[in-house]
Amino acid sequence: MYNPVSLSEKVESIVTSGNLRKYYRFRATRFYGGIATADTVGCNLRCKFCWSGNSVWNAKNTGDFYTPEQVAETLKRIAEEKGYNQVRVSGGEPTIGRKHLIELLGHIDKKFLFILETNGILLGLDKTYVKELSRFRNLHVRVCLKGCTPEEFSWLTGAEKNGFEYQLKALEYLRDENLSFNIALVSTKKDKQNLFNKLIEMGLGKIFIEIEEIKLYPAVKKRLKREEMLKYFQG
Repeated sequence: MYNPVSLSEKVESIVTSGNLRKYYRFRATRFYGGIATADTVGCNLRCKFCWSGNSVWNAKNTGDFYTPEQVAETLKRIAEEKGYNQVRVSGGEPTIGRKHLIELLGHIDKKFLFILETNGILLGLDKTYVKELSRFRNLHVRVCLKGCTPEEFSWLTGAEKNGFEYQLKALEYLRDENLSFNIALVSTKKDKQNLFNKLIEMGLGKIFIEIEEIKLYPAVKKRLKREEMLKYFQG
């Protein structure tokens, strides 16, 4: 078992250098109806169902460093070529490397909606991070909760249970700063009512929740089988 905050610090030392950040590809994708995507390297979780390969599991030897300006310009070029009005950072955990992310957002043309896909742990750790993000009104944050409870979070990620509390804190801080956000949920539980009740208590009962589909790519299937978890993701 590992501490996701400590892992964040370790990963950050590998995937950032000043305001530079590692990415392994830039692409046009059909998610959200069409979006220009930058796939970043490095994550502070080791989810058993993770579809990412070396970008998470071998960050040291994956990707290249880019400036915020280079990333913004590449996303803009892809979006304009495809006629998209949305851009995003995906792949790893984009909140690792706060300086880079804030500068990147500052270089994103306001005509684009920027979708930040995150597990929310670093946002829940430090409210001032969310306050910085609130300056950008063309930002939408998609927080992916790993499980419905601290116990399921730990089972799915192998991380200490406190990571789940940071995820919920991130939702609270996003609410307080009036940021646009939604929840994506990964859970094998059939009964999710306890989580829904918790969100209602937090004043988040009207926040859109999407159930994230886990695609059983060969590497994912192999990992889940090794962890004796595959049966929970099939059917």
